[in-house]
Amino acid sequence: MMAIRKSTFKHVESELYTFHETGREIIRLKNEIIHGSGTTDENVGGGKSNLPGDPTSRVAVLLTSHRKLENLERIHDAIQSVYAALPEDRQQLVKLKYWTRPQQLTWDGIAMQLGISRITAIRWRDGIVQAVSDRIGWR
Repeated sequence: MMAIRKSTFKHVESELYTFHETGREIIRLKNEIIHGSGTTDENVGGGKSNLPGDPTSRVAVLLTSHRKLENLERIHDAIQSVYAALPEDRQQLVKLKYWTRPQQLTWDGIAMQLGISRITAIRWRDGIVQAVSDRIGWR
């Protein structure tokens, strides 16, 4: 397991904080693609579009080739799978640190609720962030 850069660590943490918002954004993007809101014709110069003519195939192609959607799904799936594989106490750490709004607990408060030391809580966090980073493929 290779150590990740500080910037990558911060990025993964920000993705953990916004995990639920990412899920909502994925649903919004899929609905936008399926229901066709905002389809613009970027083919100004004439010629044929590279998308299929029938609507069902067009939606299928857009769903599988939408880069932002692919990226969000990859991040969301990585966090979801790492979280599911965590023991109960580490899942509780993720809930307390990243998914509780408003965040009122310090590392000492989180550690106290989990019955562990502050350093152990931070080590667990480091391991979780590392696992998510590895799963996504970020270095």
